[in-house]
Formats: sequence, C-alpha cells, structure tokens
Amino acid sequence: MKIHNRVIAIVKFVVLTILFACASLLVRAGENTLLSQMLQPGDVLYISYPGEADFNQNFSIDEQGKIDLPEMGPFQVSGLDINQANIKIKELMGLMFRDIERMSIELRERNRLIQVLGYVKTPGSVKLSAQGNIQTAIQQAGGLLPGAQLDRLQVQRGSETINFSYKAYLDQGDSALLPELHSLDTLFVPASPLTGNVQIEFDAATLTASGDAADDSYSFRIFGEVQSPGRFGFKQGYSVIDAIMRAGGVTRYAGVEQIKIITNNEPSTFNLKRYLETGDTKVMPLLTPGTTIFVPIQEEEIKTGSNVVYVMGEVFKPGAFESKEGATLLDILANAGGPTRFAESRQIRILRADGIVTPFDLQGYTEGNSQAALPHVSPGDAIFVPEKTDTNESSWLKVPPQRSIRIIGQVYNPGRFEWSDEMSLLDLLSHAEGPTARADIANIRILSNDGEGKIRTTLFNLDKFVKYGGDLKDIPVLRAGYTIIVPELPQDPSDNKAQWVRQSREDSIYIMGQVGSPGRFMFNDEMSFLDILAAADGPTGEADLHHIKVVHRNGGKAQMTELNLALYFETGDETLLPIVRPGDSIFIPEKGGNWLDQPKSEMVRVIGAVNKPGRYYFNDDMTLLDLLAEAGGTTNTAYLDKLIIVNSSCCENRAVSFDLMDFLKSPDMTQLPLIRAGDTLFIADKSDSNWRIFMDGVTDIFKIISIIGIIGAL
Repeated sequence: MKIHNRVIAIVKFVVLTILFACASLLVRAGENTLLSQMLQPGDVLYISYPGEADFNQNFSIDEQGKIDLPEMGPFQVSGLDINQANIKIKELMGLMFRDIERMSIELRERNRLIQVLGYVKTPGSVKLSAQGNIQTAIQQAGGLLPGAQLDRLQVQRGSETINFSYKAYLDQGDSALLPELHSLDTLFVPASPLTGNVQIEFDAATLTASGDAADDSYSFRIFGEVQSPGRFGFKQGYSVIDAIMRAGGVTRYAGVEQIKIITNNEPSTFNLKRYLETGDTKVMPLLTPGTTIFVPIQEEEIKTGSNVVYVMGEVFKPGAFESKEGATLLDILANAGGPTRFAESRQIRILRADGIVTPFDLQGYTEGNSQAALPHVSPGDAIFVPEKTDTNESSWLKVPPQRSIRIIGQVYNPGRFEWSDEMSLLDLLSHAEGPTARADIANIRILSNDGEGKIRTTLFNLDKFVKYGGDLKDIPVLRAGYTIIVPELPQDPSDNKAQWVRQSREDSIYIMGQVGSPGRFMFNDEMSFLDILAAADGPTGEADLHHIKVVHRNGGKAQMTELNLALYFETGDETLLPIVRPGDSIFIPEKGGNWLDQPKSEMVRVIGAVNKPGRYYFNDDMTLLDLLAEAGGTTNTAYLDKLIIVNSSCCENRAVSFDLMDFLKSPDMTQLPLIRAGDTLFIADKSDSNWRIFMDGVTDIFKIISIIGIIGAL
C-alpha cells in the first residue's frame, strides 16, 4: 500500500515537472515572439533608468510611430523590433546621459491605434489591445447609433478599402467574417439610407413599413398589393415567395395570377396560384439584386365581345357596353351616364378598331354650330371623353399642339391657348387680355405651316382696321398650330439705339445730320415729313434748312429730292414738302458746311474787297445787293466805281462792269446787273486802281523835288 502511494506521488511529481517545463517553454516562445514583432503605433515601452526621475515609467508610441523621451524629444521607433529599438534608444541617450548600460527597455503592451468613424456614439481614435477585434473597437467608440447599416461596414487601410458585413458576424458569431485590424486602420460605420438626409430619431419599428433601406445593388423592390411594400435587402437564393413573405404577404385584393417581375431588364409574369396548385418549382423565378416585383390588384372579369363599345374618360359610368344595331354616339354616352362637368365635350375622340381616330365636337353639335354629322360608332370602337383643361393649371402640356394656338409679344397675357375654328383673331386677342400700350398693332405677324415643313408669315394691320373699319373677311383666318406675334413699338424716339434692331427696315425711316435725335424711326403711310422731323426732335440751330435732301428708296431705283424747308415756313405751301415712305432717308446738312460738298451750279463766288469773301447760295430772287450783304459788305478800301461780274453760268463766258458809286447816288433797281448761280463777283481794292498808281507816282516825284531843293539850299 505504501509502495503504491509512493509510485503515485512520483508520477505526480514527474507530470508537474513536465508541465512546468512546457509552460516555461511556451512563455519563452511567447516572449521571443513578442520580442521579434515590429513596434507599431499604440505599443507601450517601459524604460528603466535608475537615478533618473524622468524615466522608470511607460512611454507610448504615437500615431506617427514616434516615442517622446525626456531631454531627447520625439523620434521614430515604429518598424523596429524591441532589440533594434533598444540599440537606437541607447545610442541616442548616450549623447545626453552617462552610464547608459544601466538603462533597460521592455515592451509592456501590444496595442493598435484605430480610428472609428461614422454612425457610432463617440467617433474618434481608440487604443485596441492585441486581442481586440472589430466589435471591441466599436464598443470603445461608445457602440453603434440606431440606424447604422450593419452590412456595409468598411475598413480603410491606406488606399485599400475592405467591405464586410457586421450583421453576418452578429448572426453567426464567426470571427472569421471580421477582417483583422492593423494599427492606423480606419473603421467606418455608414448610416442606413432609411434615415434620409436629415438627422432624426431613428425608429427601427418602421423597417417593416418601407423595407430595410438596402441600396439598389444589394436589394430588391416589391410594391403593389402586398402588406409592406418597399425595398429589402437581397440574399442569395431568394425566390418570389421569399420576397412576398419579406413584404408581409399579399393583400386580399392581389391578383396573384399576374405578378410582374423585372430581372436584369427582362420582364416576366409569375402565376403564384398555379405554383401553389401544382408545386412545380420550374415556374418559380429566382431573384437577383435589383429585381423589381409588382403584385397587381385583382380585376373583375374583362368584358369583351363583338358587340362591345368602350367608353372612357369623363363620363359618370365608364366601362364596356353592349352595342345594339342602330345605337348612336348619343345613345352610348347616355348609357354611360353622360359627360361629367369636368368633361371637355369639344374634344371627344372615337378610337376605331382599325386605329383611326375621329374627333367630334359635342358642344358645337348641341349648339348647332358644327357642320359635322353625328359620327357612327361600330362595335369594338372606344369613345374617349377627355378632362377639361383647368384655366388655372400652370402646365400647358394638357393642350396638344394640334388644337392650340400661341400668342406672344405685347399682349397682357401671352401664352398657349386651346383653339376652336369658331374663333377669330379678335377672340384670341381678347382671350390674351388685349394688346399692351407698347404693342405695334399695325404689324401683327401670323406664322403658319404651309404643310411642307416651311413657315409662312402673314402681316395684318389691325391699327388700320380699327381706325377705318373694313370687311370681316379681311381678318386673317387662324387655325390650330398657328403662332401670333404682336411686336413692340420702339421705346423712346430720343433714345432708340437699343431698339432699332427690332424694327423692320421696310417700316423705318432714316434721318441724319443736324437734328436733335438722328437715328432710325418707325414710320407708316399715315405720317408725313414733318412727323418724322418732329420725332427726331426737330432741326438743330446749326441746320441748313434751305438744302435738305431726301433719298427715296421705295421705288424701282433710288431718287433724290431737295427741300427748302425755310421757304415752306415762310409761305406755308404744303406742296413744297416731299412725300416720304418707309425706307427713305433724310439728310439735313450743317450751315456753312464744307464748300467742296456744295455744287458750283448753285453757288456764286464773291472775291476781292469784301469782309467775307467765299461761295454763297444764290437764287433768282436775289440781287447784287443781297449778295454783297451776304458777304458782309465791302471793305473801306473797296474800289466801288468798277465792280466786275463774270457770267459763266450759261450760254457763254463774259465779264461786265458796274459802277456801284454811281448807282448809290441815283438808285435804280433796273440798272443792277443780272447775276445767276455759277457767276463770280470781283471787287477791286483802291490800291489796285490806275488813279492810286498815278498818285503814288506823283508822291514819289514830290519827294525827289523836295530832296533836290533841300540839297540846293545847303
């Protein structure tokens, strides 16, 4: 018995010894492994240095991989193992301290610095131990916020992004589903799309009401007659039955025989009733991410047949009706309860079985205005009564182009209006609330399509029609699809430079030269020369009213008319004013302009001893005295006994003389010489006369005699 106990004791001792040895080996192996690992941000080193108060404590490696030591500052140690770090630290410390051999360095903790961002309570940097994982990092960041999307977590490592499903880990508990974290990794937790773009209090109970907020690439959509339509996360192997169950099942009104499925842009129909009756899995379509499922409402039995007429739209009882022989459109509409108050009875359409569409104006027919007969309705036809367009509706798309007309420009309510052939241009203008004060109603333009793809323009002078009246047949006939343009008059005639480009050249007159506001002005046949002159703010003080020129360009070729407006103001003779038309040009020259621009056939030259020699306009009503007055009169030294007049205006060149002094002694107007435009008047100076030359000679003789006399006396 004692021997047996001794054997047992020996065996126990041996076993314990072996276990202790194994444990020692494991510890040493772990230490060797720990020592052989590279240092990284988050690791903690313990530095022992007896006698130095700043040491003998833990030092952490920061995010840049540096360790901050007293007297040394931060320096890089990440990427080194503990032995390499020991050597580097002692080398650097030896520069500042003595007896470095007493220093020892020990790796106390293996940590990882992880950034946890996104939908967590306290996002930021966390220190994760060597045994920590994704769940530990999330827990250190305060945990997930309600609304975090668990199947789309990301680990960002430099330029690499690792996507994984945290929900799969929570469902299965398999840590292999979680990626390993490295120091300086970023763990990002996205928010569920169901939370939208606004921070709200997330209610998980609403998931069943509108799906689970999965995105398009990993979800399917189901809507229609199901309990909870929405977008749901997709799982491999999902079938239509799984999708319907995920949406809470179908409603009592579901048409399960006609479930519509679109997978990879390919539509198909699934008969759930047939599957439940046969159990044939071959008819069961499989789903893929992005599939769309529609469960329609169950319809009543569709009424068809060779004697059925369909009535749709704004009637009290739309549907399919049995048609009898001889039934008219009115009979069928009455059977459908008649049009509602919202019906557009002017635009009823009959869709024939052969595809032809027949329009019918029921309102015009009942008022006796329509010339069309009641259309015949055959079995298989469909009668469509459209909804009346709301006049307050901002959208003009409800009125198709083939039954609308456009009016733009200077009206109070431009737009696109429904049209009926019973209306006229005046009706349209009234519906557009009439022309504005700036409307040019004399040049209304009507754009129509000639049927060959070209636009034809028609002009209508409403201003003339309103002022003078006329036949209603003169008003252009409008049709649906036309465009009416009411142009704008120029703004201010004194400042119309920005408006003239909008004026038609054929409707404008050009006025240039010495006027207050030269430019291009609107003009019509009822205006006169004085109207356009007044519109240009009249002539300036420098205007030469005697030689206004008007260029007429509205005929076969350009013609020029000259106007003496000063004579018109003296006589009031209206026949002197030229007739101007749109397209003409008016030029008012400047007084005393460049004489080179003045034709010699209209001028008389005055030279010699006058105060203002030059070229002057002359007409047959003027005399020599008028010409001298125009030239400022003669000078004090003028030789008036002999004025020379050179006639070169007509017939032959000749010169005559005239004694003005003798005329002044006994004036006789009949004795004045005849002067015509083109002649030349010369008045000599006394210094050029024979008597002055003689007297100058005499003076010189007297001077000589006086000198001789003085010399003799001496």
